[in-house]
Amino acid sequence: MPNAWAYWIVGGIVLMLAELTIGAFFIFWFGLGALVVGLLLWLYPALGFTAQILIWIAASLSFVTLWLKVFKQSFFKTKIGMAQEAVVGTMGLVIREIKPFQKGMVQFQKPIMGDDKWEALADYDIASGERVEIVDVEGNLLKVRAVNPRRS
Repeated sequence: MPNAWAYWIVGGIVLMLAELTIGAFFIFWFGLGALVVGLLLWLYPALGFTAQILIWIAASLSFVTLWLKVFKQSFFKTKIGMAQEAVVGTMGLVIREIKPFQKGMVQFQKPIMGDDKWEALADYDIASGERVEIVDVEGNLLKVRAVNPRRS
């Protein structure tokens, strides 16, 4: 088929543009694989259809693997590490009592990591209305300690 390389290029661009509507950043790599096939077919027009499909599959899977194993993994490590360092030491107000091994709720003046209310854990009882400080982030929970604990 003459100009088959153009179909691969257009198909690749369409897949890459479709990624803009989906937003999962996954289809992009299959579009990039199609661009690779289009470029190779432009350079070597004698490639058969089976070879084109195999190259597309291999290139796409290579791009996906590279994204998941190398780039995406380090992106999330950096993002989580930065978020944790940024919030440790932030002060908040307990709005639902915290007891050991029971989650409470803390509210912050400014949203941290996208929300102004967070579930929190502590090693001891902290009454509602007390000011607390974040000492650690454990998954989607905050570990807190009272700033000026009330004496009973």
